[in-house]
Parts: sequence; structure tokens; C-alpha cells
Amino acid sequence: MARQDRLMRLLAALRRLPSPVTARRLAAETEISERQLYRDIATLRAGGVLIDGAAGYGYTLTEDPALPPQSFSRLETEALMLAVGSLEELGDERLAKAGRDAMARIIATLPDRQARQSMHAIMRSWRMPAERPQIAVDVDLLRQACWDEMSVTITYRDRQERVTQREILPLGLSYSPTTLMLVGWCLLREDYRSFEVARMERLDLGTVSFRPRRAEMLRRYKTLRMAEWEAQKAAEREAAGRAAT
Repeated sequence: MARQDRLMRLLAALRRLPSPVTARRLAAETEISERQLYRDIATLRAGGVLIDGAAGYGYTLTEDPALPPQSFSRLETEALMLAVGSLEELGDERLAKAGRDAMARIIATLPDRQARQSMHAIMRSWRMPAERPQIAVDVDLLRQACWDEMSVTITYRDRQERVTQREILPLGLSYSPTTLMLVGWCLLREDYRSFEVARMERLDLGTVSFRPRRAEMLRRYKTLRMAEWEAQKAAEREAAGRAAT
């Protein structure tokens, strides 16, 4: 792991974990040895980061010059905590951890009073745990392909148990309590398609770049779906009107 990445991960862990946090816990969180951790703590201190504590006791991040001061209203802080907390319900641990790290970074920039408020937020997101299908492919690779605007090839088993191989231009991911969907442009069908990620049996990075068309293609998809939804609602209202007469 590159030195800069190690130091960033260590700072994120110090912001996120309850203080004081032991060297053993920090080493496990950042996936380095304790010996390397002590060296990285010394490097951060030399760079101006104020870290209290010592080996055998634990460490506390008391001042982080890498982050500018921030200020949020109590309701804004509650909204952020609610949004990050809801990520836990998606079943995507990497995404949930990224949210926790981001929130810890925000809290580290708040004045003491606002930081304490964030630790005792009154609003929480909680739902009955849903039965989510197991995902066999690498969701991180799928996210990266969306960001990089590169095609992916998939082996897909549909609900009729038919298996096809397709190359797709991935446009975005849609999370729900029960499933994860990929919206994309299917090069086989030459049309927009939605795919349940849990039904993908294999996923590989493709060779087709569609930069910088992703945002425009996604806007067009949303426009088409909204038009379909409006047409459906209009038909339902018309049918209801006929039934009433």
C-alpha cells in the first residue's frame, strides 16, 4: 500500500473509531503491522496532526489540520447522520464504510458542541431486515465501470432461467431494500435494460469506452421512463373514469 494511502486510512480510522483507540485496533483497521503503525503515527505528528496517547494506552485525534472547520445546523447534522445510517440497510458493506468514514471526517471539523450533537442524533433509520439475494460479482468493479464510463461483459440468468452473455454500457446502480439493479445500455439489444445484479453469474470489464455520454444517456433513460409512467397513470385515470360512469 502506498504511504499516502496508509496515512489517509489511518486518519480516517482515528476520526471514526471511539477514543482512545488501541494500536492493535488501528493496525487491524488499516491492515498494517503495529510496528508500521507506530511509524505512521510519528509521521502524522511530524506533519502537524495532534494525536494524544501512546503505545499501551491508545490514541485520540484531538486536532486535524488537514480538515478546514465546518459548521452545520442541528437539523443539517441530523440529516447527514440519517443518510449515512441508512446505508447500513443496503447490504453493501464497502459503501456503508465509505459513508461512516465520510461522516467521521465531517464530525472532525465541527465545533465541540456540534460534534457532541452528532454523536447523540435523535433520528435513526431502521427497517425490518429484508431477505436480500446473494451477489456473486464484484460490485466495486461495477461502480468503477460506471465512473470510468467503460463497458462490462456479463453472464446473466434471467427470471425464466435463460442464460445470456452481454456487453453493457453501465449507467447507474439503483439500491432498494430487496435488490440492487443496474441500469445500462445493452449492446446486444441496442436498447436500455435493467439487470438484477444478483442474477449476474460473471462480470468482467469490457473494452468499449462511452465517455462522456453516461450523464446524457442516463437523463434520456429517466425521461423515457417518466413518459411511460405518465402514460400509464393517464390510462389508469381514464379507465377509472369509464368505470365510474
